[in-house]
Amino acid sequence: MLKVAFICVHNSCRSQIAEALCKHLASDVFEAYSAGTETKPQINQDAVRLMKQLYGIDMEKTQHSKLLSDIPPVDIVITMGCNVECPFLPCKYREDWGLDDPTGKSDEEFIKTISSIEQKIYELKIKIGSLN
Repeated sequence: MLKVAFICVHNSCRSQIAEALCKHLASDVFEAYSAGTETKPQINQDAVRLMKQLYGIDMEKTQHSKLLSDIPPVDIVITMGCNVECPFLPCKYREDWGLDDPTGKSDEEFIKTISSIEQKIYELKIKIGSLN
């Protein structure tokens, strides 16, 4: 099983959504984690609400904000597109998804981001499957 880490600065929104969706959609291929260079006291409440509404996933029951040092060594690193210098995390494969942070924006913007993450997880599953 390949370990994948979704990395973002605060580990409170996009990376948390990616971890939850990866566990939900691709647990047959990936062991998913998320982490940040800083943490927030809680996961973005709009993300929590919409993930519960769209997928029945309660991220607050299964996840919390984590630092890079809190996760195990991983095979794959996915950065969310934080417009900052992403920290180096040793891995076999790295990709940046270039996603805008929907924090403070409308539900429609959140849903676009969530849908984009879902699509990218399916694409990653196909891409990594072809690499093995």
